[in-house]
Amino acid sequence: MNRDYPLEKLRNFGIIAHIDAGKTTTSERVLFYTGSQHKIGEVHDGQTTTDWMEQERERGITITAAAITCFWAKTDEPDKKDPSKKYRFNVIDTPGHIDFTVEVKRSMRVLDGAVVVFDGVAGVEPQSETNWRYADEANVPRLCFINKMDRMGASFEKSYASILDRLTKHAVRMQLPIGAEADFDGVVDLLTMKAYKFEGAMGEIVSTYDIPADLMEDAKKYRAELIERIVEHDDAMMTDYLDGKEPSLEDLKKALRKAVIANKIFPVYTGSALKNRGVQLVLDGVVDYLPSPVDMPPITGTNPETGEPIGRQAADDEPFSALAFKLQADPFVGQLTFFRVYSGTVEAGSYIINSSTGEKERLGRIVRLQADKREEVKQVFAGEIAAAVGLKSAKTGHTLSDETNPIVLEGIIIPEPVISMRIEPKTKADQEKMGMAMKKLADEDPTFRITTDTETNETLISGMGELHLEILVDRMKREFGVEADTGKPQVAYRETILAPAEGEGKYIKQTGGKGQYGHVRLRVKPMEPVNEDKKQAKNVTREDHFEFINNIKGGVVPNEFIGPVEDGVREAMERGFVAGFKLVDISIELYDGSYHDVDSSEIAFKIAASMGFQDALTRAKPVLLEPIMKVEVVTPEKFMGDVTGSLNSKRGQIEGMEERGLARAIKAKVPLSEMFGYTTALRSMSEGRASFTMEFDHYEVVPPNVAATIVAARK
Repeated sequence: MNRDYPLEKLRNFGIIAHIDAGKTTTSERVLFYTGSQHKIGEVHDGQTTTDWMEQERERGITITAAAITCFWAKTDEPDKKDPSKKYRFNVIDTPGHIDFTVEVKRSMRVLDGAVVVFDGVAGVEPQSETNWRYADEANVPRLCFINKMDRMGASFEKSYASILDRLTKHAVRMQLPIGAEADFDGVVDLLTMKAYKFEGAMGEIVSTYDIPADLMEDAKKYRAELIERIVEHDDAMMTDYLDGKEPSLEDLKKALRKAVIANKIFPVYTGSALKNRGVQLVLDGVVDYLPSPVDMPPITGTNPETGEPIGRQAADDEPFSALAFKLQADPFVGQLTFFRVYSGTVEAGSYIINSSTGEKERLGRIVRLQADKREEVKQVFAGEIAAAVGLKSAKTGHTLSDETNPIVLEGIIIPEPVISMRIEPKTKADQEKMGMAMKKLADEDPTFRITTDTETNETLISGMGELHLEILVDRMKREFGVEADTGKPQVAYRETILAPAEGEGKYIKQTGGKGQYGHVRLRVKPMEPVNEDKKQAKNVTREDHFEFINNIKGGVVPNEFIGPVEDGVREAMERGFVAGFKLVDISIELYDGSYHDVDSSEIAFKIAASMGFQDALTRAKPVLLEPIMKVEVVTPEKFMGDVTGSLNSKRGQIEGMEERGLARAIKAKVPLSEMFGYTTALRSMSEGRASFTMEFDHYEVVPPNVAATIVAARK
C-alpha cells in the first residue's frame, strides 16, 4: 500500500498562544475553511471541536492538545476540488494556560512548524514568551498571527512592536490591516501588493482589490523593508537587488521559505478569527513557508545496544521509528497513544519494539483523529501523526521502532510539579476506582504525580498549579465516577545543602549466628552544573538533581555493595532532613569504608549509607527551598498602588512595569506559598478588573523566619 499524497505536501504544525488570544477560535476556522466541518464552533457557545472535554467547553479554555487531520488547497488555486492540488495538514491545538504547559512542550517535539497567535490588544503576553522559548528550544519555524483586530483598543503596530521587543528581532510584516477595531475590513499583502477582503456569510469568499490610497505609502515602505530582509539571506539575490533589479515573486517566496525554515525570519500576519477575516491567508502561509517533513534535518537518536548515534531520514523506505508524545484515556476504546512517525511505515497488527523499555508490543488498531472523531487506518507513513489503540508499555517520550533496527530518540523533559494536595475517596467503593483513575490520569499527564505520605498513609497528588489539580479532580469525578475530598493545596518545598561536609555510617548488629556489618565514609557537597566530560565517567551516576561518585580504592568496599550504598543514599534523600521534603542538587562521594567477610550484606550497607548521609547533613548547612513564580498582573492604572503594595507584602520582588493598552502590566517574582487565593484578593482590590498569570521560575532558599514556621508546622 502506498501513501495517497507526496510527503512534500504534508504540514505538521501547531497553533500556540497565551490563554485567551483566540487560539481555539483560529483552529475552528481552520477546520471550517479546510472543509473538515460544515459549521463553525464557537468557544463562547461551548460548541467547539478541538475543545471537546466538558471542562474545556465550560471554562472556555483548552486543556489537552487535540490533533486534527484536514486538507487545504491554496486561496489562489483555481481548481480547489482537484485532490492533487491539496495539502494535508496535521494540526495540533495546544493549551494556553500555564498549568498545562507540558502539553505545549511535548507537542513542540513532534511539530515541524507553528502558528503563534497574539491578541491584537495585549500583544505579547507571559505565556506567549514561554511558548516562544519552548519553540526556540525545539527549533520550530513559526508564523505569527496578530488576531482580534476587530476589538476595541486593537493595534497591529503596537502588537508587532511587542513581538520585536520581547520575542525576536527577526519578525517581519507580511501584511498590513485595513482599518482597526470596528472598522477592520481586510488586509494588504505586501509581497503581492494586493488588498484582500473576506466576504460571504463566513468570510469564505476571498476577494482581491486595489490597495486603498491612504495605505499605499505605508505599503510601499514596508514592502521595501520586507524585500530587504528576504534578500539578506541569499547572496545572488542581494547583489541583483543592490544593482536595482527586483527579484521575481517566485524567487522571493523561495528565499523567504528557506529563511523561515532556518528560523531566520518569522513572518507576521494579521486578522480576526472571530470575524472570519485573515485565517485563509495564514493557511496559505503554512503551505508556502512552513516545512514539510522532507525539509527537516534527519532525526537523530542512539542505538540502544551500542549507545552510538544514528540518524533517520523522513522516508518511507527507512526503518520505522516514532515518538509517543501523548497518552489519552478514551471511554470507548481504552488507552490511545499518540505518536509521530519520523521514518519508515507501520501497519496495524504488526509487532514493534518500545526501544525505551526494550518491550515488544503489538500495534493493534491505528486511528487518525479529527479531534473527538476517529477514522481507522491500516498503515501510517513517515511524517504522519496518528494514535495507536492497545499499547501497554508506551509512555510520553518513549520511542517506538522497528524490531530489527531499534533506535532511541531523545525523550521529552518533564518539569517537576510545584504544588500538592491531600486527596481521599468519599466511600470504600471510590477507593478502588480512585487508584485506577489516578493511574490513567498520571499516564496521560506526566506532570501529575501521585505519592503516599509514609507517616500518615494519606495520598498526595502533585501538579503544576491550583487549576491543574482542580481540573484533574474534576475529571476523576466526571470521567471515572470517583467522588473525592481534597485538602488545601500545599507547596512542593525541596531541601538542599549549602556547604560540603563528611559523614560516617556504621551498622553493626550481632544476633547470635550471622550478624550484620556495613561501614561507609561519605563526602557531600552542593552539586555543580552538568559537565559533559564528567557525565561520561564510569564511576559517576548523574541525574538532574543527584550525583553519586564511587571513589573506592583497593576494594575496601566490595563492588557488590556499591549499588546498595547508592540506594541507601537515594532513599534518605527522599525523606529529607530539615522538614521531611525531598533533598535535591547534592553530589555524594563514597570514598572509604570497611567490610566483614561473613557479616557484610547489601541491607547492612544500605542502612550504613543512610546513616552516613544523615551524619554528613548535620554539618552541611541544610536549607529549605521554595518555588518562586514569575507573576504578571494586568490592572487599570488607578489600582496600581494597591497591586504593587499587595505583591510587596507577599515577599514579592517587582521587576518592571509597562503600558498594556489602557492598563498597566506589573511583573514580579513571588513565592508560590504567598499566592494561594490571590485571584479573589486581586478581584476585590480592583473591582474585578485586574487579572494575573503566573508560572514557575526557579527554586530559592526560604528565609530563616519563614523556614522556622514551615518546620514547626511539619512537626
